[in-house]
Amino acid sequence: MGSARWQDGHMPDERPVVTLSDGLITLRPWSRDDARFMAEASADPAIRRYNGSHDRVGHPTPPLSTADAEAVIDQFALSWRAFAATGTPSGVAFAILDTRCGELVGCCGVDDWSEEDVAQFGYWIAPNARGCGHATRAAILLTGWLFDVGAARVFLTIVAGNEGSVTVARRAGFVYEGTMRAHSVWQGKRCDVMWFAALPLEWAMRRPDEETTRDKAPCHQ
Repeated sequence: MGSARWQDGHMPDERPVVTLSDGLITLRPWSRDDARFMAEASADPAIRRYNGSHDRVGHPTPPLSTADAEAVIDQFALSWRAFAATGTPSGVAFAILDTRCGELVGCCGVDDWSEEDVAQFGYWIAPNARGCGHATRAAILLTGWLFDVGAARVFLTIVAGNEGSVTVARRAGFVYEGTMRAHSVWQGKRCDVMWFAALPLEWAMRRPDEETTRDKAPCHQ
């Protein structure tokens, strides 16, 4: 796995810090300084379609304002503090950085951690950083960390038709387990959702593989 750093703060205004890196990307907690990037990314059509919130008939919520993004980041900070207290990382999220240039490229985070130690996570990549292997590397780093903190199973769900995300899941060592028919909705139309999972004893991606996560030299400046 990549390197990890953990600092467990005890003062009320401090939060634990976890950073993960494989040398090409770095995962770190979000900062309020990142709010503008998050707000701009939330307006991207693909992120709105596959990662944004929507109502019961599939109409998306408006993109985030910078103030909205700051509130989301504040909630992430609370989740990190809860993790420090409970050891359960539900709701924690990482900003994804291109280590070579230090720029933000996306997000990955833990959507849920069940009482049976089953973790679900998700990810998104900003439009100008796609196609460089960032999502695959982030998925591998996050999955390894989740197993290290005690997950018995890690899974993710992907709306059918999102072929880029399916490719990420497969390259990150996840196994397709089936399709939940009509499980979601978008713009009034029911959508199938695919289910991918990894188990710690069979997961073969303890280190990012250069072939399966091949990066092009630098994708953005």
